[in-house]
Amino acid sequence: MAKKQKTFRPKARVPRGFRDRLGAEIAAEREMLAKISAVYEAHGFDPLETPAFEYTDALGKFLPDVDRPNAGVFSLQDDDEQWMSLRYDLTAPLARFVAKNFDALPKPFRRYAVGPVWRNEKPGPGRYRQFTQCDADTVGASAPHADAEMCILFADVMEAAGIARGDYVIRLNDRRLLTGLLETTGLAGEGEAETAQRLTVLRALDKLDRLGEEGVRLLLGPGRKDESGDFTDGAGLTADQIDRVMTFVASTAGTNEETCNRLAEFFAGSETGMAGVADMRAIAAQAGALGYAEDRIQIDLSIIRGLEYYTGPVFEADLTFEAKDDKGRPVRFGSVGGGGRYDGLVKRFKGVEVPAVGISVGVSRLLAALEFQKKGEADAPGPVIVLALEKGQMAQYQAMAAELRAAGLRAEVYLGGSNFAKQLKYADKRAAPVAVIQGSDEREKGEVTIKDLVLGAELSKDIEDNKEWREDQPAQFAVKRDDLVEAVKNTLARRR
Repeated sequence: MAKKQKTFRPKARVPRGFRDRLGAEIAAEREMLAKISAVYEAHGFDPLETPAFEYTDALGKFLPDVDRPNAGVFSLQDDDEQWMSLRYDLTAPLARFVAKNFDALPKPFRRYAVGPVWRNEKPGPGRYRQFTQCDADTVGASAPHADAEMCILFADVMEAAGIARGDYVIRLNDRRLLTGLLETTGLAGEGEAETAQRLTVLRALDKLDRLGEEGVRLLLGPGRKDESGDFTDGAGLTADQIDRVMTFVASTAGTNEETCNRLAEFFAGSETGMAGVADMRAIAAQAGALGYAEDRIQIDLSIIRGLEYYTGPVFEADLTFEAKDDKGRPVRFGSVGGGGRYDGLVKRFKGVEVPAVGISVGVSRLLAALEFQKKGEADAPGPVIVLALEKGQMAQYQAMAAELRAAGLRAEVYLGGSNFAKQLKYADKRAAPVAVIQGSDEREKGEVTIKDLVLGAELSKDIEDNKEWREDQPAQFAVKRDDLVEAVKNTLARRR
């Protein structure tokens, strides 16, 4: 007798670095993105949606240098053997779109985009291979006015998303200031060793918040051993060079005007540095004139971003509020987005430089910060559940739900059978605040029963005798059918 072949059943699993999401998190993200998008549109930016896939050679950052390009991107070949890759950000597709439609587009071209991006990188805690970005960019406008607008826009976005003024700051620096620093410190060589040394210097500055001045000085010089005993090689600068670098960082002052004055003195004789100072001064002055002073937009010379990518001003949105986790340990969210000027991106397609500047909100990180701030608050309630006790009355139940939805309330009819206990259990799992009940008795009287599930749960904790519960049920009452919507609204209002 032939052996029965075992039926193959795939294992229900999620690919590494990806995740499923459900319910409240998605709703919260959608609400936050709607608020941010409204700010973008209020500033005159139009939405743009580009495909998830782009031809790999158009992406630019991860050009293929092997038979199958996969350095940082997910790639495949189409029918005519051209390599395509899932977009790794929303800016590379923008550059391709602008180049393709350059003559037809108004210039400056202002667009915002929201959507998933993919990175073929090693995943880790809180680091996924698919995540959402929310960008706004202006293409075709030179510094500094478009850059000042981006900083102001970034501040407006933070507040619209729910971060209170005083709990964030938009930190501002300029790529040319860093270039001028390296040049005037004697680090302008073009060799491989000199390039590596410059990157080590800049990486050291990027750690100033975490390591402090002493730790950064070690990384600029001989190197540093951390608490675990691991040693990080330093940049090997001389004592004078280290002093100059630290003098630059220390130029950040209490006011943007004073910082610019210090920088002008520091970069006297450096054409590159002074160009950066001029734009920083103009951006700060314009922002200040519109009410965006140092409490919201501040020059911070420790901000280091994509030195091979950005060509002028760079900015980061930094959360500054103090928070503690469940064990009382301090939590710092830090940067929740960034951006800057990238005048060379469209040039790859057009052959001529096209000025561009933009910002990108770190959606997941900003959402996590907002959720942390709301810790301890009640979760968002689920929908009102209309119980379906009689199969022949389904149309009437759906009509009730429709009336509630027309009044702006979330509502649904239970569709899993007529068992009363199961329906209430379902309502509990859905975090429903109210259940609407109409059996034959209520229908004959022209009534519905409103059951306040939240109040009922609270009262049940204090009632030990079932007789007491049956005789006094303030969480459950009957109203005329025509008064359904008003009664549900009043019940929900008690919960707010």
